[in-house]
Amino acid sequence: MSGRLQRGRLPLIVAAMVAAALITPAHAAGPLLSQGRPVTASTSENAVFTAAAAVDGDLGTRWSSEFRDPQWIQIDLGSSARVDQVTLAWETAHGKAFSLKISPDGNTWHDLHSTTTGPGGTQTLAVNGTGRYVRLDLTERATQWGYSLWEFQVFGTRDGGNAETLLSYGRQGAASTSQDDVNCGQCVPAKAFDRDPATRWATSSTTGWVDPGWISVDLGAPATISKVVLQWDPAYATAYELEVSDDNANWREIYATTTGRGFKETLTVSGTGRYVRMFGTARSNGYGYSLWEFQVYGTGGNPTPAPPLPPNPAFPGRLVWSDEFNAPAGTGPDAAKWQPEIGPGVNNELQYYTNNNNARHDGNGNLVLQARREVTPGGACPVDPVSGSTTCQYTSARLNTYGKFTFTYGRVEARIKVSSTQGLWPAFWMLGADFFDKRTPWPACGEIDIMEHVGKEPNRVYSTLHAPQYFGAGGHGSPLELGQPASSAFRTFAVEWDSSHMTFSVDGNRFFTVDRNELETTRGPWVYDHPFFLIINNAVGGDWPGPPGAGTQLPQDMVLDYVRVYQ
Repeated sequence: MSGRLQRGRLPLIVAAMVAAALITPAHAAGPLLSQGRPVTASTSENAVFTAAAAVDGDLGTRWSSEFRDPQWIQIDLGSSARVDQVTLAWETAHGKAFSLKISPDGNTWHDLHSTTTGPGGTQTLAVNGTGRYVRLDLTERATQWGYSLWEFQVFGTRDGGNAETLLSYGRQGAASTSQDDVNCGQCVPAKAFDRDPATRWATSSTTGWVDPGWISVDLGAPATISKVVLQWDPAYATAYELEVSDDNANWREIYATTTGRGFKETLTVSGTGRYVRMFGTARSNGYGYSLWEFQVYGTGGNPTPAPPLPPNPAFPGRLVWSDEFNAPAGTGPDAAKWQPEIGPGVNNELQYYTNNNNARHDGNGNLVLQARREVTPGGACPVDPVSGSTTCQYTSARLNTYGKFTFTYGRVEARIKVSSTQGLWPAFWMLGADFFDKRTPWPACGEIDIMEHVGKEPNRVYSTLHAPQYFGAGGHGSPLELGQPASSAFRTFAVEWDSSHMTFSVDGNRFFTVDRNELETTRGPWVYDHPFFLIINNAVGGDWPGPPGAGTQLPQDMVLDYVRVYQ
């Protein structure tokens, strides 16, 4: 097992007993619903022991997690069901403390069962709940290894197709026109049905900035439509109709407005048909029509299950990653946790980020990122107004955890003493991992600024979100007035982040909360349901703080006591 400790399989006679227990559900249980369904997990020990092995009906295969707490495994039943029994066939590495939960949407969860004294073996649990997603949250291991299941079986009765389901995900779309240029590359209809709030459909910039403009989706089979969600780009429709059709030719109106307001519109409707169309007749501005998301809900159709969202954490949660910076004086950052970003900065910053020359432990439990006046021969930076040179006149440090540690949701905190003088810009923040994974451009990847400070505002710190519809100077954020210099003491900067909100705090003072629904209905899409990585940096100059001046005092130290992530 790739150098890990080997664990023996169950003796054949025991495996046969387990198989017998799994084949026959307990009295009054419904049919098996989970076999072969889409399944995801927090981790897998390696490529052999994947989550799919827990729902394949094969007692010779198993899912096994990495050897740490917590972990989870989640099944998408494909449609809503009343769940009445769950069977867990554990390998030796079983869960001592765990909870079973059920959700209609992969977002809001309800408890089915919990224990802190799990016995292992084969557990047949009588439960009662209705939903589409079933998740096993594992919080304490019974062995030194991870968690391992031969089978994770869910029994129950499907609701007969009466539960409202997302019908449009991944379905084929069509439109009056589509945009494909430097401003919106491949902005085709499929982008409105991919449940990715950072991609969009738009009408053509050469032929489509006219009325009417439309986009439609083929649900694959006749459906009863109960809800439509439109997440608009600023190019939205002030007047439009929602229509349904049986044949993609003859359309029936199920909703109409002449006062469309853009952003996110959640519309309760009633109609039947295989095809659904947004038919725009008046634009909000001189551009065309554009939608980040066009979601159709109801029953019937031929839906493709959308990937489940990651499980929400419980706050304050358990520590899953940290760096306490308890290393000898003069040593660089832990290479297992941080990588340096090397070279000139962005945003018209004036420093050259070095290969850890400016990042050192002080021997007292801190990591110091030092900005100093130091010429980097060959380094090209914007003009430094002090020297008049385009050779980089300053050095500093910027570190990130990409490739070392990424995560979705949790409580993130760091205890920091910021640097502060004219032209300095220390920050503790996160960037979507798809920036590197998929080359998703900024700000579509999403940015979460837990703390930013600019030296020209000595008593103030900021927390800000950046996404495709709110970014840069228009980011969604809030300042906090400290009443004293930000650099006068260590302070704990934190965010609590899940699928519905983010709350930012300084030293326990919760000063800024972002509600997902409010954000989507007033500012633009929420793009934070995927992995992010951590960044710490001590920038010099840039568009926001401005350049150093005659009063700038260097060197300046950004001092970190710890960085911690809880889930």
